[in-house]
Amino acid sequence: MAKVRGAIVVDTEGCKGCGVCVPACPTDVILLANEVNGKGYHYAYMENPDVCTGCSNCAIVCPDGVITVYRAKVTA
Repeated sequence: MAKVRGAIVVDTEGCKGCGVCVPACPTDVILLANEVNGKGYHYAYMENPDVCTGCSNCAIVCPDGVITVYRAKVTA
């Protein structure tokens, strides 16, 4: 059976660092960066990209809609 692998892309300039996506992730993929964006916010990023399943929880709860989720089937 093919395994699903996911990835997220965060619009770092649009992210206001609210952190709602961090606890929404069941595999602890997302953290807030130590760096700040142009507006001075700590933005979300993928800390553990290898365990992302592409569940889309982060994108669903993001109040600003700055997270895009991609999914791909991996065979092998």
